[in-house]
Amino acid sequence: MYFLGYDIGSSSVKASLIEGDTGKCIASEFYPSNEMEIIALHKGWAEQNPEIWWKNLKLATLKVLQKSRVSTNDVKAIGIAYQMHGLVLVDKDQKVLRPSIIWCDSRAVETGNKAFENIGKTKSLNHLLNSPGNFTASKLKWVKENETEIYLKTNKFMLPGDYIAMKLTGEIKTTILGLSESILWDYKNNSIAEILLDFYNIDKDKIPEIIPVFANQGQLSAQAASELGLKQGTMVSYRSGDQPNNAFSLNVLEPGELAATAGTSGVIYGVSDEIRYDPLSRVNTFTHVNHSDEQNRLGVLLCINGTGIANSWTRKMFGNKELSYDSMNKLAGKIPVGSNGLSFLPFGNGAERVLQNKEINAQMHGLNFNIHDQSNIIRAVQEGVVFSFYYGMQIMKKTGVQMKRIKAGNTNMFLSSIFTQTLANLSDTTIELYNTDGAEGAAKGAAIGYGYYKDFSEAFQNLKIVKTINPENKKQEYIDVYEKWESILNNYIK
Repeated sequence: MYFLGYDIGSSSVKASLIEGDTGKCIASEFYPSNEMEIIALHKGWAEQNPEIWWKNLKLATLKVLQKSRVSTNDVKAIGIAYQMHGLVLVDKDQKVLRPSIIWCDSRAVETGNKAFENIGKTKSLNHLLNSPGNFTASKLKWVKENETEIYLKTNKFMLPGDYIAMKLTGEIKTTILGLSESILWDYKNNSIAEILLDFYNIDKDKIPEIIPVFANQGQLSAQAASELGLKQGTMVSYRSGDQPNNAFSLNVLEPGELAATAGTSGVIYGVSDEIRYDPLSRVNTFTHVNHSDEQNRLGVLLCINGTGIANSWTRKMFGNKELSYDSMNKLAGKIPVGSNGLSFLPFGNGAERVLQNKEINAQMHGLNFNIHDQSNIIRAVQEGVVFSFYYGMQIMKKTGVQMKRIKAGNTNMFLSSIFTQTLANLSDTTIELYNTDGAEGAAKGAAIGYGYYKDFSEAFQNLKIVKTINPENKKQEYIDVYEKWESILNNYIK
């Protein structure tokens, strides 16, 4: 048996097909090769046409099926991972009413801030564990206030993954996980967040039917099967936002485990069994894929916007394509810890939630023309990204997140020994690297929802560590450099 997973990003759509017996990916493709268009009609806006996701999903599927040559009769179930926090609106005929307001759109910041103040910060955090912020519910309120005719035509509002599931099955459904990332789940009452719905005056009947993360969520319709080249009736059995799904892909399911990414932006995602929150809402809490009424499993998410983009900017400054990332890592390896007194704040990719939505821009401190060259700067940039992670991880600890092991994909900045060893030494935590991704994780989620695997341990029995980075018992050396970095940061955020 085979299982198909999709990862619906804002840049591309990836499809992966895994073999159930071995858990191995036998074919994987993404589309388009260039990034999908993001529409920005005004400063701070970011929209995409959901039909573009569907179009690229179809093309990626066809490429995977051609590459694998698997009989569609043997593809038993489909899983969906998707870009979080987006808003899709459809009418009673399932027609999209406007482009999706996606995750990086900031138009609803003030809407969420107003709700936070008026509901009351303490009450909001006690029930929602987050500020309503710039999340999906606040984006819907923005539509209600500014595009009233569209709101009135709206039958259901959805997240991007719910939309893809609708296109596959013809049914509109969502999950508690999805509602939590929309900031529409009340953890205190274990129910839909009436306090935010009431404040925003949003009709509760616009929320889709709630289903489990792992379950029979619907079957592939005749129309969708025809467009995709798959078998009608194939089960859709898993959906999750991309960051919980990334953690799931790495088998991060229990307290003490953390999942990390370091692409354009960077994320540390920890699992907790405690319903706690950061009073300043600098990190965000959502339900995790294995959360239940009987067992709290919450995902605490730290996001740093300026991660891989800082590294790629450095590459452009020092040679662009002529300077490989591997060469950069070797140059940085010649420089001692602390980059000979150079400190870099990597916050040049917009307002950072971990800094309470302040936009302080990137900063290079201590630059000496007689001492520092490109090697020092490359190392300082990588150290600065790690220091921003560590800064956020201290906040995560205060919300009850334990830190015993970090798991990540063997890609992007985790290919740098400077980056990984600095993170391991500073956090005093072992790092494990794996060859897996979100689309493969979604396929394994589909297999669990279908009932092919009896539990999580069986699903991940063939997930192998490709590299382990252990702390070198040099934490104090790194702490000294970090504390200097943090003192510089504090001058900008006080």
